[in-house]
Amino acid sequence: MASADQDQEPLQNQNHYLCGSVAAFANIAITFPIHKALFRQQLFGVPAWEAVRQLQRDGLRTLYRGILPPLLQKSSTIAIMFGLYEDFSRLLRLHAPQAPILLTDSIAAVLAGTAEAVLTPFERVQTLLQDPRHHGNFQNTAHIFRVLLQQHGVRELYRGLVPILLRNGPSNAFFFGLRGPIKELLPEAESKAGHLVNDFVCGGILGAALGVLFYPLNVVKSHAQVQIGGEFQSCRVILATVLRERDGKVSRLFRGVHLNFQRSVFSWGIINAAYELLLKML
Repeated sequence: MASADQDQEPLQNQNHYLCGSVAAFANIAITFPIHKALFRQQLFGVPAWEAVRQLQRDGLRTLYRGILPPLLQKSSTIAIMFGLYEDFSRLLRLHAPQAPILLTDSIAAVLAGTAEAVLTPFERVQTLLQDPRHHGNFQNTAHIFRVLLQQHGVRELYRGLVPILLRNGPSNAFFFGLRGPIKELLPEAESKAGHLVNDFVCGGILGAALGVLFYPLNVVKSHAQVQIGGEFQSCRVILATVLRERDGKVSRLFRGVHLNFQRSVFSWGIINAAYELLLKML
């Protein structure tokens, strides 16, 4: 019996990666236009209606321009997020059985979030493809990779790495640490549909709240990654520059946060519900 359980364990571990990847793929395909409007707000500090109007002026032909990097990046990072979290949690509990579960799970979440940052080049390329100022400079994902590598080297692909690291680890710790307690507060589900709704609500609430909490880091990341070449500025310098451009008003640093909140509700609701559903099916 023990042997059968051991044989099943590697398969279960693989399922976490597969379910995370498929859930992220579905999410990006559905919510990409919302994310693109949000990016315009982060970059230019314009209201939501103006960001939507810009996309309308650009036309349907460019609406999904830049979707390949987030499809590849999110499918990979969410797979890493869920899969490595489960792997690290299992290893930490195995080698430190006396440690509090909250501590080991938090460490596992931070480690998984840090590992996700290896895929920063995909966020970098996505940012350049979505910036209308670069529409005439780059043809597609492969073209940007080629130009950046040939003209600036591998380091240029990791511009914006620091805010990503500051965002990923803590947000993962909050997400995995609060997912269970929040779901327990929801009405008890009595059917598969009920469980699906609860998973959607739980993921949506967490994703939206964390999106607001870490929003300034995403603004810093976006401003860092639209730059090509030149000095790598610190988060503090970029933040000061953005505030100065927005008349020193902290509230303007959160331009786009309402749209981000709505997008996060749907995105993380879809990801969490699809992940849990797929995990039960496999």
